[in-house]
Amino acid sequence: MNKIDLLYGFLIGFITTAIGCFVFIQLFTEWNFAVGIQIMRSQGYLGKIITLGSILNLIAFTILLKFNRDLIAKGVILAVILMTILTLFL
Repeated sequence: MNKIDLLYGFLIGFITTAIGCFVFIQLFTEWNFAVGIQIMRSQGYLGKIITLGSILNLIAFTILLKFNRDLIAKGVILAVILMTILTLFL
């Protein structure tokens, strides 16, 4: 059960980052999501967009700790670490 909880947390972290990127591109640019990702990548801003999208992970992490879901919260932190490594190479 521990590995499944960690996987759930990782998925939550990945999905909240994707949602955060989507919301940022929709609210603060004039492009739709697919075109916005392509343009941001060509300009070298994709890592910054992923970083801004990861702000929602803070909310997810806080909620999980409030409900004593420590292993799922560790999975969210694992997703943040993976996203950090990805932004170094994008």
